[in-house]
Amino acid sequence: MSSSQVKLMIDGNTLEAPRGMLLVDAALRAGIDVPVFCYHPKMEPVGMCRMCLVEIGRPSRDRQSGEFLLDENDQPIINFGPNLETACTTRIDEGWVVYINSERALEGQKQIVEFLLTSHPLDCPVCDKGGECPLQDLTMLHGPGISRFSFHDKMNSLKRVALGELIILDRERCIQCARCIRFQEEIVDDPVIEFSNRGRSLEIVTFSEPGFDSYFSGNTTDICPVGALTTSDFRFGSRPWELNAAASICPHCPVGCNIILNTRREVKMGGSEIVKRVLPRQNEMINEIWICDKGRFAYSYAMDSERLSQPMIRVGGELEETSWDNALKVAAEGLKQSGANLLGLAGGRASNEDLYNFKQLIQGLDGVSMLNDFMAGGKQNQQIGLGPGSNLGDLGVGDAIVVIASDLLEEAPIWWLRVKQAAERGAKLIVANARFTKLEKYSAHTVRYSFGDAPETVLGMLHYVTGDSSLNKYAKVDGQEESARIIKEATNAVLFMGSEGSDSESSKRLVQACGSLLAATEHIGKANNGLIPVWLKNNTQGAWDMGLTPPEKHLAEEFRDRTALYLMACDPFGDNPEMLQELPQDAFVIVQELFHTPSVDRADVVFPAQSFIERDGTLTSGERVVQLFYPAVSPHGESLPDWKILARIGALLGVAMESTSAAGVMNRIAEDIEDYGEIHYRELMNREDQWPPVGGKQIYFGGTAYENSQGIGIRLSSRAQRGEAYEPVWKESPKKPKGEGIRIVPIVKLYDQGTTVLPSLLLAQRIGQPELVIGQEDADRLLLQNGAQVEVQWNGTAHQFPVAIDNDIPEGIVLLPRNRQLGLEMPMACNLTPVKPTSKEKGE
Repeated sequence: MSSSQVKLMIDGNTLEAPRGMLLVDAALRAGIDVPVFCYHPKMEPVGMCRMCLVEIGRPSRDRQSGEFLLDENDQPIINFGPNLETACTTRIDEGWVVYINSERALEGQKQIVEFLLTSHPLDCPVCDKGGECPLQDLTMLHGPGISRFSFHDKMNSLKRVALGELIILDRERCIQCARCIRFQEEIVDDPVIEFSNRGRSLEIVTFSEPGFDSYFSGNTTDICPVGALTTSDFRFGSRPWELNAAASICPHCPVGCNIILNTRREVKMGGSEIVKRVLPRQNEMINEIWICDKGRFAYSYAMDSERLSQPMIRVGGELEETSWDNALKVAAEGLKQSGANLLGLAGGRASNEDLYNFKQLIQGLDGVSMLNDFMAGGKQNQQIGLGPGSNLGDLGVGDAIVVIASDLLEEAPIWWLRVKQAAERGAKLIVANARFTKLEKYSAHTVRYSFGDAPETVLGMLHYVTGDSSLNKYAKVDGQEESARIIKEATNAVLFMGSEGSDSESSKRLVQACGSLLAATEHIGKANNGLIPVWLKNNTQGAWDMGLTPPEKHLAEEFRDRTALYLMACDPFGDNPEMLQELPQDAFVIVQELFHTPSVDRADVVFPAQSFIERDGTLTSGERVVQLFYPAVSPHGESLPDWKILARIGALLGVAMESTSAAGVMNRIAEDIEDYGEIHYRELMNREDQWPPVGGKQIYFGGTAYENSQGIGIRLSSRAQRGEAYEPVWKESPKKPKGEGIRIVPIVKLYDQGTTVLPSLLLAQRIGQPELVIGQEDADRLLLQNGAQVEVQWNGTAHQFPVAIDNDIPEGIVLLPRNRQLGLEMPMACNLTPVKPTSKEKGE
């Protein structure tokens, strides 16, 4: 036994565990349960509820030698203290004897349950937590059969307190364990709920506006050990034992959070199975046991009644519903007649199987296939991305993390959380951006550059690493030299690269510069080192891996002179209505979509696609982890999975494709694409033991997050990790034209106005209306105040927005959240004109 291990006895069982481990954890690792309410293995112990009271005997030691004192049988003399002790705050040592289930310990646990029930309502038959409630379970094990307290002494508290529109508090059920408060303070650093009052009047309140203003609020309902906190979408909606559970992957960002879709048949839906709630599914390599509120609440789009349900073809200028056979026939004939000048454009929210078949079909028809995106980095991620053995949870002292051109909290909240936690463990965090982001609070170093100068900022760091004199001109920003030193000296380094402030060309230069920096500091080709692109869509990396890349020219130029256009999982005419003018009027257009979008209005044939809740498939995260998702409900209408639609068209046109199953398509991918050579559905169902244990019998310990029994995915190896040489390359930045005026920069907001978020009524208040963020200098020059209306013109279009003034925004720059139908994808010049208030508005 190593010096770091100790031997102790718990309820007659001898076990070994690391010295200093909490007793509650050591016992559970040995298969011995300790009842807890306030303790959670992801948070610091506080010993508030006292439910984990146990007897602890410690061996007597000689005061001079420190050796154990022995009895007449040469056994250590064990001394038990006069009081029971909390297992959640006590760290183990050599030779202890612990009793968890002794008569004395059980009596202590029984008394605690009795105290907790003095004012707790006995409403288990109607409580949302019934069936997955630690208090219910532990009351059955340890609670008294009757109460000794008078009913008239019971505290009567409010039964329905809206902490916000997402989370409801039942104060009468709360046992003041503070798990929710501590999660908000310790884990996500959003201390927006707190205790108020004292004694038996102690209660949880929120001080934020809007209430419980946090992107992670839903997680508090998972770890609440009673029915005090519930989500608005699930409250009184079902009983846990009535629910089916399907494993899935969150479709909203490139993190790839593991989730569970709980479903149930509903009478009001004609007996159809619908999603009742979304819960996290444990994957300590990806999202641990947490998900953000967008992933938890923005699922209703998949069940929206406005979804496309039948194929449509254009007849006499109008779209009419038709049969699948007829629609497929019209599509095949249209593609035949249009010739080889076909453009296929796919979005990054489609699955790998969809994207692979899309590429095969367009290629088989001698067309050109592209990804509807502008951000570069997919190729470099294949070469120098994180490989097997990597886990952001392993980063700490001696490691470095760089985040550039990205607001991780808005773009990928769980990555933000994991990077924050790595910094708190001791990793040196470098945040480089043109504006303040919340991640800077945890950074060891901040680099502030001008909007559009991200590539030059990284090249300046490269100068300090390599000493290359040709890069000296880029070493002009405070913090570059120190950042370069931190990266160079780090044991491991991970670089998150976003696209904020970038256009297609500067994004290419940025990823080249980032790759060169990682290569020069030898942070490629090994675990916990490399690049992570912060994509705008969940499966953009999968699209790159399937052979789809962004257009080299502006997308409008690609549309010109096309005889046919095939759109899948994207809406270019909704994103930018001006694009309609670039496509020839006689071009034949096919659209595969979920909703009736502006692109559908231009289509000659429309195919209804299945959403992620209705089908299976795989997604590849920004960390290049391939993960499998499963069907949860029956298909909407006559919709089909994208890969099958493509295969059926291919069959009519003589393009052979896999058409039997998504698993079969993945087998084709494994044959054709080297990086996916070992990826098959059976391997993706792999599972492993994870800590902490959650769900099921351990629901009281880790919460209601589901244990992962359906597959944790496979991390692809990078080419550098396989021994392929990486040739660093970087381009000289072009001279920026000197000119006056204002540039509008699109930024990401978590709650955007996209088709996957807008149908969620729960999030309506959080979405709000887009605001134009402007600096104080420009606001003063234009005589603007907060809330004033301003007209913004770009690309020949005009829009009005309210103004929000931010002192951190430099002169000549305004920010606007990305928003469909605004036609704003990359930074561009704009004109601002204050809107004069009407006489009615002046009177108000």
